[in-house]
Amino acid sequence: MRIGELSRRTGVSPRSLRYYEEQGLLASTRTVGGHREYGPLAPERVDRIQCLFAAGLSSATIYELLPCIYAQERGEPAPDLLDHLCEERARIAASLDRLERTLVALDGVIDNSRPSPTIAPGGARRG
Repeated sequence: MRIGELSRRTGVSPRSLRYYEEQGLLASTRTVGGHREYGPLAPERVDRIQCLFAAGLSSATIYELLPCIYAQERGEPAPDLLDHLCEERARIAASLDRLERTLVALDGVIDNSRPSPTIAPGGARRG
């Protein structure tokens, strides 16, 4: 499939797909006319890359992790990257913990900023 089709299927811009290629995260072949051609597994790989970016990983880290992830999916051991995977998992878990604490703090600010309802003469609530 060409870059436009891959973009439509994944929702990722052609510019981002070219960036993934520049970073060594995604591979294509070239037609005689110079157009990029992607294999049938490219949409899955793009989705995986997107998830890793969303988790806060850099393109350099994703480049290091992708071979390990795909080796593991094929049932091949990848002990050389296991420590790195564990470090990344711990980093992501810590980031999630910080985000959860931030959400709780924001909820507190929002709740404390809302005006409390007042009781008007005659028992009707205002506010």
